[in-house]
Amino acid sequence: MTKTALVVGASGIVGSATAQLLVEHGWAVHGLARRPTDLAGVQPVAADLQDAAATAEALRNIDPDAVFITTWLRQDSEAENIRVNSAMVRNLLNGLPKPKGPRHVALVTGLKHYLGPFEAYGKGTLPQTPFREEQGRLDVENFYYAQEDEVFAAAARDGFTWTVHRPHTVIGLAVGNAMNMGTTLAVYATLCRETGRPFTFPGSAAQWSGLTDMTDANQLAHHLLWATETEAAHNEAFNVVNGDIFRWQWMWTRIADWFGFEAAPFDGTIRPLEQQMAGDVALWREIATRERLVESELARLASPWHTDADLGRPIEVVTDMSKSRRLGFSRYQPTDDAFFALFKRLRTGRLIP
Repeated sequence: MTKTALVVGASGIVGSATAQLLVEHGWAVHGLARRPTDLAGVQPVAADLQDAAATAEALRNIDPDAVFITTWLRQDSEAENIRVNSAMVRNLLNGLPKPKGPRHVALVTGLKHYLGPFEAYGKGTLPQTPFREEQGRLDVENFYYAQEDEVFAAAARDGFTWTVHRPHTVIGLAVGNAMNMGTTLAVYATLCRETGRPFTFPGSAAQWSGLTDMTDANQLAHHLLWATETEAAHNEAFNVVNGDIFRWQWMWTRIADWFGFEAAPFDGTIRPLEQQMAGDVALWREIATRERLVESELARLASPWHTDADLGRPIEVVTDMSKSRRLGFSRYQPTDDAFFALFKRLRTGRLIP
């Protein structure tokens, strides 16, 4: 029988990649979003997860074998992040019909599990790297923890299995996404090439010279599917990254080469993209009009604040995947290839010139 999936946040970086992979693997896929986008083979479901009654109504005829939660809403404080995002998970799981058979729920969070929320990001006493899943929660409020607790409570009540997936910074294609380093760097490189400004690394010396890793959206989608279909992986939390490690001093040059110019030397000074790109709204609109790009609004492509948070961290960040490897997940994705594949898709789709 065909398995049915509900992908929550199907219009986002992770959700769209997951929905497309499930379709390729023969699943019947429902894609939930506040404003669903057209995805081949995906049945759109429009729902605002902050509205419990409307969510239940939208889901009343959907009985999925697997649920993939890949969405969140950024708020002005961590207290509000916790209130809003935990309610969204609760409304979703309360709104679904009770399982008639086995059901699996996969929740995507991230390395803020180890690094802390945005208000305390990379500050205070942090776990030793590489991050490993057995490292416990930090002694700080975190909306990831609140989301997990909602999943755990619903699983105990309804009897489904679960997994938690913790990617590092995700590389993938989505417009209007709040955390989108790949597209942000593509837009920044385009602006530098247009104006002749130096392509300057915006982050810290620790990130420039230290080791790091990232997560391609397709890698994460494969991990989500693997964990759903692997009984030994159920009721476990996993890190998920590409499998390679790099230093930004190398990757920055690789990205500059792809765009056809030289990277600027790095002198150790943090120069946040949020400041560098603050006056570029009108310029991007001019470029989009001249090049006939499909998106002229800079804010719908670039999220400088999030890229600054990642590249400004004061510590080296690498992620251990031994737990997944021991259970049989062996897929590997070179990170520079993931960037280049994204840049090509952005260009082909007329999102960058």
